[in-house]
Amino acid sequence: MRAARYRTRLLSLAAAAALTAAAGALAPAATPARAATATPLQVYGAWLCGNDACTWGSVRDMTDFDTANHWLIDRGDGTPSVNLVVLSFVDPLKLLDGTTDATDTDGVPNGMTSAVVDYFTSHQIRVMLSVGGITYTSDWDSALAQNPALLGQKAAALATKLGTGIEIDYENSSSPNLTGLQSFVSAYRAAHPYDATGADPAARLTIDLAAGDRWLIGIDQYATANWLTPGNPVLDYANAMVPSKQPSTSTAESNWQEHIDGKPNYSPAIPPLAPAKFTGSVYIDDGNNQPLPECTDFASSLEDSTGSWVESAAPNGAGTTPGLLGYMFWAAEKPSTRGITTDPPNSCQGGVGVGSSTYSVPLPMPPLRQQ
Repeated sequence: MRAARYRTRLLSLAAAAALTAAAGALAPAATPARAATATPLQVYGAWLCGNDACTWGSVRDMTDFDTANHWLIDRGDGTPSVNLVVLSFVDPLKLLDGTTDATDTDGVPNGMTSAVVDYFTSHQIRVMLSVGGITYTSDWDSALAQNPALLGQKAAALATKLGTGIEIDYENSSSPNLTGLQSFVSAYRAAHPYDATGADPAARLTIDLAAGDRWLIGIDQYATANWLTPGNPVLDYANAMVPSKQPSTSTAESNWQEHIDGKPNYSPAIPPLAPAKFTGSVYIDDGNNQPLPECTDFASSLEDSTGSWVESAAPNGAGTTPGLLGYMFWAAEKPSTRGITTDPPNSCQGGVGVGSSTYSVPLPMPPLRQQ
């Protein structure tokens, strides 16, 4: 199957080296051959950190914003490189308190504006806001201890105002407040019920889990058992986050397989997660000073080498259809104060963009598989 897929990719791979921010028109790649058990990707997205290491503390000049992020809306042929962008991060405690300070207004980062959201939605790219991140773990703890239902209501109101979904990124690995998190989710769903059609952007509610089942164990177990079951879904899906460093092909696939298999030996056990209920994640910027192939060179990337597995991973106790929902990429623009960004000349048409063409990523994102 790998050989067949590579034969169908020759045109897109030959073009990859020429893709830059100023790339000219690029003919769409041939649709890759798939085995009968493979399922096309539906989610192909990037976390976006803005120009200040995920703070989003100032209103963006949209000309500058376009220069830095044009590759997301144009892979070189006028088609977006992704079908989802997740603006990262909203501080949950500031959102709860309605904080106004140098970087936030009424608890919302100053840079997360309608202009930024419209920049993507006008190109059929879905937008979500990530609440949390590792920096704000203690703020999640504080907010959930104080008034988790009100936090859920405020997150729902923010999603309504901007026309976005919400991602839960709560990275307490030792003692997560699951009772509080349940109250947050229940309050959000009271405002925006689960919508399998995906028609209401604000109804899209997701959660980040660890790369595999051996970290964020409490959140992983609770979310898989209570919110991500195909028969009674509460959250739309989960993202298996990036590990501490870029994995090898075999490590990435092994991590993702853990979610599919679950951990029956744990107490309480982590049940199997349906492949249709999560994405796998890889780095496009890891804070170092050299571009990653995942950003610039599809032929050498993890989104290529793991592609057959991601499209065909079989259920093992949950769900009925093969294949993960797709990929998420960490992270666009400036996720760290160290290293390079994905700004030109290091933008990601040659990796992420060629991948979107190769996998015929749908625009706009269609209704997601439920089983």
